[in-house]
Amino acid sequence: MRRAVMAAAVLTTSVAVALPPTTSSAAAPFKGANTAAVQDDFNGDGYRDLAVGAPAAANGTVEEAGSVVVLYGSASSVSTTRRTVITQSTTGIPGTAEESDRFGGTVTSADLDRDGYADLLVGASGEDVDGVDSRGSVTVVWGGPDGLRDGANISPPAGYGEGMTYCRFGMSIATGDMNGDGAPEVGVGSGCTAASYSGPFTRTGQAAARYLEWRENARGVVMGDVNGDGRAERFYLAGPTDGDIRGPVTLDAGAPDPEDPLVNRGVELPYADGHAGQIGDIDGDGYGDLVTGIAGDDSHFNAPTPAAHRDGEIQVLYGGAQGITAGQQPKVFHQDTAGVPGTAEWGDWFGQSLSVGDVDGDGYADVLVGSPEEAVGSLASAGTAVLLRGSASGLTTARATGYTQDTAGVPGAAETGDGFGSAVHLADLTKDGKAETVVGAPTENSDGCVWVARGSAAGPVPDGSVNLCGKSAGITTGGMKGYFGAALTSPHVEN
Repeated sequence: MRRAVMAAAVLTTSVAVALPPTTSSAAAPFKGANTAAVQDDFNGDGYRDLAVGAPAAANGTVEEAGSVVVLYGSASSVSTTRRTVITQSTTGIPGTAEESDRFGGTVTSADLDRDGYADLLVGASGEDVDGVDSRGSVTVVWGGPDGLRDGANISPPAGYGEGMTYCRFGMSIATGDMNGDGAPEVGVGSGCTAASYSGPFTRTGQAAARYLEWRENARGVVMGDVNGDGRAERFYLAGPTDGDIRGPVTLDAGAPDPEDPLVNRGVELPYADGHAGQIGDIDGDGYGDLVTGIAGDDSHFNAPTPAAHRDGEIQVLYGGAQGITAGQQPKVFHQDTAGVPGTAEWGDWFGQSLSVGDVDGDGYADVLVGSPEEAVGSLASAGTAVLLRGSASGLTTARATGYTQDTAGVPGAAETGDGFGSAVHLADLTKDGKAETVVGAPTENSDGCVWVARGSAAGPVPDGSVNLCGKSAGITTGGMKGYFGAALTSPHVEN
């Protein structure tokens, strides 16, 4: 496997607002440790936090400027009372809230400056930069003992997007320590060219190194350790292309040589497909496994090459001592797979979002899959989320469960156009060893909502679960919906 340096792109703005968390009395985590906890713990209290994007939220009279709400974890999970609201208007954060910036269309985190506190990365793919339409940007907001405050822009490498518009820089953001120094690298996908930065970052937004991966048109970027050496690998997902609607998957092999494009050329995985993905250890063997989603089927793409299985699909490639190799055949799951809840129908968008995490504490990562366009009864696009369980033999349909807003114990009711499952996320917010299940329904009501259910030895617990909505979490809506819950820190497909 390669040992490449990585890149990050950050250049938007952001803003912290409302109800700062209490200062932690716990000792700060080890500096430089980018464990799962530090990856998401913005205030250092030992609990992972939840970042929720609302890319269509208004900022005053400015429509679709976008915002992000961070809900702070605790033993009782998250609520809207312990939060920070981030937009492009806060003191200490660069940038200006403008119409159609869509700040918050992508969110992720890592301890970029190695101070022991997670930092928030926010994509604004619709932002115009230097007069270029939808060039896009990414902003970092710094974590600390009082939570998130202040931020910086990180410019793309030289040459990015030259002569192009609608690049949508920040369509995806991935982080991981690729060289084992404890400082995460950052990869940024877009509709044009991928960018890569090597940590650590300074508080001015400068990375230790950066480069433009001009050989890859990567809308999706995925990072994680698939060969057990303690260093992350990186995969580029080009998204639908003219020759491959299902989306090529390439294993990064390192920085390009300006004089020779064949140096460190990535390894294409010819049997794999995907538009978005995440890595986790599904079979408990100590090696990360790559899960990708292909949501669009032939009802969505009018193309000569086949798209996803009718309704969409996910694929799993299992890691090992040799990592993930070009000869591997992925395991494919869709709603025609025996044991997967639901019925495969054209345009369901199964695989629009996905997340990998251990919901029951059995040591095997599970996979949550969103299908936001699926009908619930006669209610079109009400949406659903399907949980598939990990096991020693890999991902299985045994005990697979589907959730909608008509599931017993889930608050609210399924309604036409809610889009439940547009974003999904599995993360242990209560520090009990079992991941909470989080599902976004960004077109519910005028603001959007997220459903949060506690984990247990039996899996997610609908009874006592909560529906947290954008207005109660501090976002503003204007003439259009706010889309709170459209983005969580696990990936979703952006075409």
